[in-house]
Amino acid sequence: MKKILALVAVVALVAFAAPAFANVNPFMDVPMNHWAYDAIGQLAARGVLSGYPDGTYKGNQPMTRYEAASAIARALAVVDMTKASKQDVEMLKRLVVEFKDELDALGVKVDQIDSRLAVIEERLGGWKLWGEFRYDAWFGAGDDVTEPNLYGTTGSNRFNVSRYRIWMRKFIDDKVTFTARLGSVGAVFERYFLTVKFPWDITAHIGKGDWYDWEDEDGLYIDNDAMFANLSTGFYFNKPFAMGNFVFFVNRPDEINIVGPTSPIERYDIGARVKLNFNEQLWLSLNGILRKYDSNVLFAPAIDQEDEHIYWGALGINFTPAIALKAAYYAQEIQTGPTTESPNSFQAIIDIKQDALKFTSFWAEYRSFDNNFTAWNAEPWNMYGDVTGMNLGADYDSVMFFYLKQKWTDQWSTFQRYFIGNARNEIPGVTDNTTNWTFGVKYNYTPGLSFELAYDKIENSHTLVNDDDSVIRFRTHIAF
Repeated sequence: MKKILALVAVVALVAFAAPAFANVNPFMDVPMNHWAYDAIGQLAARGVLSGYPDGTYKGNQPMTRYEAASAIARALAVVDMTKASKQDVEMLKRLVVEFKDELDALGVKVDQIDSRLAVIEERLGGWKLWGEFRYDAWFGAGDDVTEPNLYGTTGSNRFNVSRYRIWMRKFIDDKVTFTARLGSVGAVFERYFLTVKFPWDITAHIGKGDWYDWEDEDGLYIDNDAMFANLSTGFYFNKPFAMGNFVFFVNRPDEINIVGPTSPIERYDIGARVKLNFNEQLWLSLNGILRKYDSNVLFAPAIDQEDEHIYWGALGINFTPAIALKAAYYAQEIQTGPTTESPNSFQAIIDIKQDALKFTSFWAEYRSFDNNFTAWNAEPWNMYGDVTGMNLGADYDSVMFFYLKQKWTDQWSTFQRYFIGNARNEIPGVTDNTTNWTFGVKYNYTPGLSFELAYDKIENSHTLVNDDDSVIRFRTHIAF
């Protein structure tokens, strides 16, 4: 085809490249009154077209498929993803498919182009939507009248929506995005925040969101929840550097549950974290969160009550990409009126992926607690039912947790989990060790839709003798 006509397809690639500006056409053989004058100048200014050494474009000369593929590859590099239309994306896809062989021959990775097109497609119109839905069916739990009910069911059986979330993100410009989440059946906005990119590679989150789960970032848990991650309402800043990153946040929760007349009403959370990646095998993180409650002016003026601080350091050694050893030490301060307690906790983890053992993955975790060591989030190991609660140090001096998963095919997998909590004070007939074990099978019907069937049994919940229960749970889960 003639170069001038072939240009029409390439122009569409950069029609939404920003910013738009006037271009001086560098080619002497393209007259100013030519219909393609501005388009050729724009493409030349962005390095998509280079012409010939004598300063001509030779628009009437046929364009080879390799020349067209080269122009397409250069054009893709300057596309503004936030301004693409649906028609633009479809045209891009057709061109990439048409010139796949030529792009491969030129050393252009088509899979990288496909991933770039996927990013363009998901940001059409500047919006991105995604979500999650979970529906659970529970069978055989206690009725909470004649026998314990540790799974929160009404009666022995229950069907319920356990999670319903719709996320939405607006790409305002290359520096600012807005994110919100609708949750629960009532479609309430639970999260809403801005993400802003500042100079010096600083990123800030401003609003209400789940911004920090530092235990998850370090791979310190695999089960239900972190102990000290929390919902933030405030300002969160992240600054990466060559060996890692630094984080700082200030949080002012907009709602505190009042338990009694002397409970604090409002608080500040102030946190900081630095993570150092020395190399691919060794990393270290230092973390601290100060929780400062306001004085309760209604019931106890001028007394700062129940301040809580947590500091911890974590270390990871990756012997191979599939075998890791991790450890963490936690120091807690709990102030209640004039009294301050300082319980500590130690954690050690062996984490082996299925790639190493071939037939299964293997997670083994040991954790010790001083008396009154307390988690800030409810139920760190309560994946299915009420196993431990938050007052871990009061009930247990140590716990062990094991998790194994076998991936048989892309669709089928099985898993097993076992928890044992060693009671701090064993009283015959009253308190004893807590155990919890689970067997399950999961089937991925599609990449987004899965079904899971699991059996879970709890014995001596919270160390209470005969506080036992078991359940069969069938879960339908889709992420989209």
